[in-house]
Amino acid sequence: MTPSQAGAPPPRARPGRTPSTSREQISHVALELFMQRGFDGTTVDDIARAAAIGRRTFFRYFSSKNDVPWGDFDSLLERMRAHLASLPDTMPLMEQLRRSVMEFNRVGKVESQYHRRRMELLLNVPTLVAHSTLRYRAWREVIADHVARRLNVPSADLIPQTIAWTCLGACLAAYEQWLADRQRSLPDLLDEALLMIDVRIDAEGMQTPRGTQV
Repeated sequence: MTPSQAGAPPPRARPGRTPSTSREQISHVALELFMQRGFDGTTVDDIARAAAIGRRTFFRYFSSKNDVPWGDFDSLLERMRAHLASLPDTMPLMEQLRRSVMEFNRVGKVESQYHRRRMELLLNVPTLVAHSTLRYRAWREVIADHVARRLNVPSADLIPQTIAWTCLGACLAAYEQWLADRQRSLPDLLDEALLMIDVRIDAEGMQTPRGTQV
């Protein structure tokens, strides 16, 4: 962000502009502002004005400014949970997780430009890094719950929690590589990182030989 950008007034909605009426539209407007003025330099009023909506409308879609970069994260989590549940139990556990995490991170061509901006904010803005703790916990719960069901153990047990944390770490490492090098493909990086997790756990919680199905 340049000094001139930091001092610039927030963009106003163009006269006659159709108000943003979806979570996605509002988040796109907000992301543009965040990149121009910085996250901390943008207010909810700035976002509402640029999106041609009122504050009340903004808060119908987002609980706070901190939630904006996450988009419709809760719906994505439910989709990942449903995707995991749809996979056959004959499939190895880690393959189930890899496929579902890949699907969770799949974005369309238009959305991909905004996705990069989201992750730059979420991984680098101190305010959002702290806020991310709750979101990452919810993400890990989806993974841990599925692992627990497959192994018939409580989701709070060590194995489900360890696998959930490991999957999250692999994804964050892939995202950092993607943000550092625009030539790299996010799906390829995620796939490579997740394939490194070569854990095979049997129903009694013991590690079994490589390639063994759970």
